[in-house]
Amino acid sequence: MARSLAAVAVPLLWALVAVALLAAGAEIWRYVLLLASREGALSADAVAASDALVVAAGSGTVLLGLVAGGLVVAWSLRAAMAAAGRSGSRPSRSLREIVLGWVVPGWNLVVAGPVLAEIEHGALDRPPGRRPEPSRLIRVWWLLWVVGGVLAAVVLAWSWRAGVQARADGVALHAVVNLVAAVTAGVTAVLVSRLTALLNPVRAPRRLLLAVDHATVRRRPGAPATPA
Repeated sequence: MARSLAAVAVPLLWALVAVALLAAGAEIWRYVLLLASREGALSADAVAASDALVVAAGSGTVLLGLVAGGLVVAWSLRAAMAAAGRSGSRPSRSLREIVLGWVVPGWNLVVAGPVLAEIEHGALDRPPGRRPEPSRLIRVWWLLWVVGGVLAAVVLAWSWRAGVQARADGVALHAVVNLVAAVTAGVTAVLVSRLTALLNPVRAPRRLLLAVDHATVRRRPGAPATPA
């Protein structure tokens, strides 16, 4: 089940990377237009196109993020059960705790990393009583996850500020958040693929070889004898 969920989640995560990069580019374009507006009037078509791109890319990032995120949460539930089953133990957290550890703001910055570390621990067939040691990939993912969460909180707080400069800074922050989201989605796709492969390794198909015992092969009637 974890493999089937990963087969859907990973392509969506890569799609999220593309849309988030587009959203970051749209915010950067808007920031350039804000800088240019200080020296003169802007083209109405350019402003309209910029606003449309920001709205479309931003909405696409949010929607794809929700769908891909939901699939990653569902995948983590199956993966946690599969990882614990390899050692004959039970996950250290209940399924409810895992879900809440992904979706509760603030708490998810603390819990999500250990959940993935425990999945990796079980997938590598390490002793269940041993403390999980996250790999470098999980550490990088966890850092990006925390940075993204903190930046999202900063952007939310910044939105209450007024003024032209505050608006320009907010646009720049949105661009950074989208860039971090794109990188995080890409690392998540790699991580989900790696852990799924560890939990469910693809076995090479067996090759059937036909062995012929020439000593027992009967010579067809009328066929010439093989010279010694």
